Amino acid sequence: MSEKKLVWHKVLDNKNELPEGRVMTVTAGHTGICLTHFEGTYNALDNKCPHQGGPLGEGSIENGMLRCPWHGWDFHPCTGGSPDGHDDGVKVFDVKIEGDTVYVGVEEEVVHEPTVSDIMAETMVNWGVNRVFGMVGHSNLGFADALRRQEEKGNLKFIGIRHEGAASFAASAYGKLTGKPAACFAIAGPGSTNMFTGLWDAKVDRAPILALTGQVATQVVGTGNFQEVDLVRAFNTVAEFNQRVQHTSKHAELMSLAVKHAILRRDVSHLTFPDEVQELPAKPNEKAQTSEGRITPMTIAPPQESFNEALQMLNEAKRPVIITGHGARFHMDKVIALAEKLKCPVMTTFKGKGQISDAHPLGCGVLGRSGTPIASWFMNEADLLLVIGASFSKHTGITAKKRTIQIDFDPLALSKFHQIDAAVWGEISVTTQMLLEQVSNLDNKVDHTEEIATRTQIWKEEKARRLTEERGKGVSSIAVFDTLTKVAPANAIMCVDVGNNAYSFGRYFETQQHTFLMSGYLGSIGYAYPAAMGAWAAVGDERPVIAVAGDGGFCQYLAEVTTAVKYNMPIKAIILNNSELGKISKEQRAGEFDVWATDLSNPNFAEYATSCGALGIRVTKSEALQEAMQKIMAHNGPALLEVITDVGLI
Repeated sequence: MSEKKLVWHKVLDNKNELPEGRVMTVTAGHTGICLTHFEGTYNALDNKCPHQGGPLGEGSIENGMLRCPWHGWDFHPCTGGSPDGHDDGVKVFDVKIEGDTVYVGVEEEVVHEPTVSDIMAETMVNWGVNRVFGMVGHSNLGFADALRRQEEKGNLKFIGIRHEGAASFAASAYGKLTGKPAACFAIAGPGSTNMFTGLWDAKVDRAPILALTGQVATQVVGTGNFQEVDLVRAFNTVAEFNQRVQHTSKHAELMSLAVKHAILRRDVSHLTFPDEVQELPAKPNEKAQTSEGRITPMTIAPPQESFNEALQMLNEAKRPVIITGHGARFHMDKVIALAEKLKCPVMTTFKGKGQISDAHPLGCGVLGRSGTPIASWFMNEADLLLVIGASFSKHTGITAKKRTIQIDFDPLALSKFHQIDAAVWGEISVTTQMLLEQVSNLDNKVDHTEEIATRTQIWKEEKARRLTEERGKGVSSIAVFDTLTKVAPANAIMCVDVGNNAYSFGRYFETQQHTFLMSGYLGSIGYAYPAAMGAWAAVGDERPVIAVAGDGGFCQYLAEVTTAVKYNMPIKAIILNNSELGKISKEQRAGEFDVWATDLSNPNFAEYATSCGALGIRVTKSEALQEAMQKIMAHNGPALLEVITDVGLI
């Protein structure tokens, strides 16, 4: 048997960097080395203490022995031997010194053999999951290494975030925007539990998402080990698919099922990887799987009886209106074509904002709390509501007093809160196309085009009046969104946070070809900036990405500005700073409570952004808004506009 070739690695440029009687950690290739200088000689030991893997290079030489910094085990600094005849010494490597340069010789590395993690990461990529947001740590290193190999092959983009909650929000936003899952990635214990809020956001907004978590070694489960949390039990409430990867698992199949559940159920899938499983060699002949032949098209036609009922109601109606929700976002070409045939108003839920342009002759804006008087007017004047891909949330304000047709891909969403006159279960494009082709009675329909133009003009005049209202206590939100309407690129992706800023955004910003992302039914503060990172990961530089948040929401994930700088994400942040949780103060007043604990102490956000390496601009007067906003939009990289706003003018 031939000896393995020894490869020499330079570990110190100058041997004097390591004084006599000291130790340090160096790396030779991929091997961690504890380099010692003792009794005039330089020696190289395995850096891992055989007790619990403590880093010997962080220890010290005491009484002629190298002491592990974790638990005080001793080894000879030259030979690696253990005192008192114990057989748990550490491996010693060859050292040579040329001039002042120190080299350590390690055996030539063998060709990497696929691991369980390699098989599962490749399967994930084959199913189309090629964006991962996360944080690498001690309990997910094996799987992280597999992700690194996929990224080196050009199959994957990994985005290292500063907080795991931002990772899950970013992945959730990616799923909402594309309809495809991204992954969020964390260590055991707190890293995993930090992802919960973003996972719930994805779940309740029906966005596909894949959560991948490290886990402590199986042998110590149940012993109260450091960062031990039963993640399968913990994720039971949020994950539709939720499994622990075991050494005997069918690894490729397990990943295939996880991604398949996320896509078809539009829900959360979770896999947790015990530490010792991640680096296990793949089973003989085990190969990564693909989605070929494993997933069915979802273009399902509705039951004929419910469709016929809806068709009859639509034929009979004189003043129908169409209300679209977030569930219709990928099907708006068919929805708008139907509206144009009927010449009827189209309004959206807040989550569906932008699905029809406000410039379209039939577009009536948002309905509900964040909505416009145009939308509420036409809903009240209608004799039939055609509701497509909306859930009838109380925030939306869809009346239950009108005859209603509801179309949805999810049968559980139909008639969820009250009885619907015609509940139609089917894929939205297929069902809407069938209505478009078969609706025949148009002579009885009111052409709403001129009436919509009249109501739109009335609203524009009202907004112009509100725009003049200033109290000298900061810029009004109306002015912010009037300016943003003028300056924002027509095809930008707009990520909106929670709070008064969101209500004003929904009411005053006028859409063109914009796409909107928000934390809809969870309503989680802090969503906007991580969502913008997820949107950028989906579109790159093909479309502009804008995050709009209040000071309360932005502070939740303030550190992610450094993530945007690291990856040169050209995210433009508009921060409305009123030094208050304004929405909560408003609710306290409305409920006749004292305003309490809602005031905020904020940094100068513009200066903060600048300190992170982004462009930061602060505005205190409305007349400075347009120029400042144009500067951040034109900036080649991440930028932030902080606007000092009046909490009373929303």
